[in-house]
Formats: sequence, C-alpha cells, structure tokens
Amino acid sequence: MSQPYESVTVIGAGAWGTALAQVAAAAKRGVTLYAREPEVVEAVNLRRENEPFLPGIRLNPVIRATGDLEEAAAADLILAVPPAQHMRATLRALKPLLAPETPVVLCAKGVERGTLALMTDVLQQEMPERTPAVLSGPGFAKDVARGLPTATTIASPDQALAQRIVATIGLPTFRPYVADDLIGAEIGGAVKNVIAIACGVAEGRQLGDGARAALITRGFAELTRLGLAMGAKAETLSGLCGLGDLVLTCASLTSRNTSLGAALGEGRKLADILAERRSVAEGMESAPAVVALAQKFNVDMPISAAVDAIVSERISIDDAITALLSRPFKAEGV
Repeated sequence: MSQPYESVTVIGAGAWGTALAQVAAAAKRGVTLYAREPEVVEAVNLRRENEPFLPGIRLNPVIRATGDLEEAAAADLILAVPPAQHMRATLRALKPLLAPETPVVLCAKGVERGTLALMTDVLQQEMPERTPAVLSGPGFAKDVARGLPTATTIASPDQALAQRIVATIGLPTFRPYVADDLIGAEIGGAVKNVIAIACGVAEGRQLGDGARAALITRGFAELTRLGLAMGAKAETLSGLCGLGDLVLTCASLTSRNTSLGAALGEGRKLADILAERRSVAEGMESAPAVVALAQKFNVDMPISAAVDAIVSERISIDDAITALLSRPFKAEGV
C-alpha cells in the first residue's frame, strides 16, 4: 500500500476547498486551509464553521485556517482549489514557496479564458517541474463535508503519485478511483458546468423533465465530441469525472451552475443574481473558453454555444431555445 502524505494544505476556502479539508481531516492528516478572506480564517479557527461559504457544517477541529500563503505552503501535499480563472495567479504565487518535491493536485474545473488552457496546461506553464494530478468527479461540497458517500477520480500520468494521493485522502465514504487520462478528467469537469446552466434554464422555464433529460444526453454528446477531439479516452468521459459529474450537476439545484441557470430561466437579471452570491459559477466563466475550444477543434456544441450567448447577454433565453429547437433533425450518433 502507498505511504500517505502526513500533512495537507488546501489552497482556497470556498465550499469545495473546505469540504476537501474535512476529508483530509477525517483521514487523520494534518490540515491547513488557506483563505484570502480574514473573516473566513476567523470563522474557521474560532467558530469551527466556514459561515461565508459552507454554512451549517461543523468543521473538524484538526483543520487550521491561515491567510499566510508561505505558512500554508509548508505541507507534504497541496490541493489547489481556487476558481479556475484564478489558478494561474495562485500557482504563480505558490511556486517560490513550495519545496521541490511537494505535489500539487488541481481541484478546480474549468478552461482558462483567453488562453483556452486546461488547468494542467496552466500547471505545466507555471510549474513545469511538477507532475500533474487532477481531482475531479461528482460531489456536492455539503454532502462531502458531512461525510456522505462520494466517488471521485484522481488522474495523473504518474500512477504511483495517484495511488499515494488516494492513500492520503481516501475514506470509506470518499472513494477516489485512479486514472491516467488528464484531458478526459478536465474536459468532463469543465463542460458539465456549462451544460448545467442549460438544464437550470430549462428548470426555470418549466420545460419539464424530458427537456432536462434531452439536455443531459445531448450535452454528454457535446462533452464526448470535444474530449475525443482533444485526445481524451472514451471510458474516462463515460466515467465518474465525465458522465457521473454531468448527471449530478445537472440534476440538482444544489449545483451553483444549475441554480444560476434556473434563476435566469425565471427571468431574473444576471447582474442581480451574481450580486447575491459569493461563490463562483464556473460554467458562466468557462462557457466562452469551451465554445472557443469547440471552434478550434471543429466540434459542434450548440448547447454550450447557446449558454455562452445567454450568459454574455448576446441573445435572449427565448431566442436561444427557439434556435435549439429549430435545428435540423439528424441521426443520434452524429
């Protein structure tokens, strides 16, 4: 059995980062949670609750929050959980503070706008000496933080590293499965957030369960086409970090992306919705980059394109729905 890392730092104290800190603490590791927000550090250390981002969850007393990045970097294993659009700046700030042998696991889901880089591309550019590892798959932060059963994927070309990460954070109720397909793990996590916004819009417009099922299925076709075009493995895309994550995210308003879409579908203004939220809906941020990737690889992704047009306010929801429903009939496998 692989030797676990003894200490873990989670960079990013949003809901998902806090949930992963709970997992590491339950696995009996020393856990540091880095937060930029002083109020989060205070809430975690004094009241054992991340009230701004994960309210109602009593945190393990092992977790120690800090706002000092140099202090946070002194761990055996780093879980990097900033929003995808901030991953580059986070890694750039971390690089001079990390020991050469410290692994960095990328836990954000998205595509960088402008560069169209996946998170592993960003790691390669900012820390080329690090072996990439990705944690992805279906799981809601509150469920994970409460210890409810969850299965995820740890993807890395270094299977010994992946197994050691599993040994460090794996639990009977948090079950990481090892894979070597970085592209599949990342594309699944990025595209599912975009499709979830579409499913939320259908919910807000009360289009029915059939419409949601169709969006999930055809959204999975889009995810698969793009992943395969970029070199992903079909079995990864149909596994936990592809189809599994897509189904979970699209099926529940617990998802930030689905709930954002539902609010838009109900007719609310995007600016008003965002003003009420502290957490990032990654699908809104990644949609333009996903669509640009589709164009780059000559892949047809009409649902993703419609979401991008809606969140960028280039088209009304009604016009986007009409355009999708007016597309020509064709064979399902196309």
